[in-house]
Amino acid sequence: MDSRDWAQYIEATDSLSKPWMLVQWRLQLLKERRSEMEPEAFQAALEELHQDLMNLGEWWVGQEEVFGLGNDYRGDR
Repeated sequence: MDSRDWAQYIEATDSLSKPWMLVQWRLQLLKERRSEMEPEAFQAALEELHQDLMNLGEWWVGQEEVFGLGNDYRGDR
């Protein structure tokens, strides 16, 4: 999916309130712009995006089905 597809998907699924979806969209935008960026600028943008993702905390808790783990998820595996 390109960034336009991501944006349309996020809008169509009313996912603007899901910050992990926005991070994925931003990552796609960054990937698309990589060839136009200086390596240092790309690295800085990637680090910022990574920090934003880490700041989300354990957003995935309760979302295990997204990863194919379903209700059988056990954190001690």
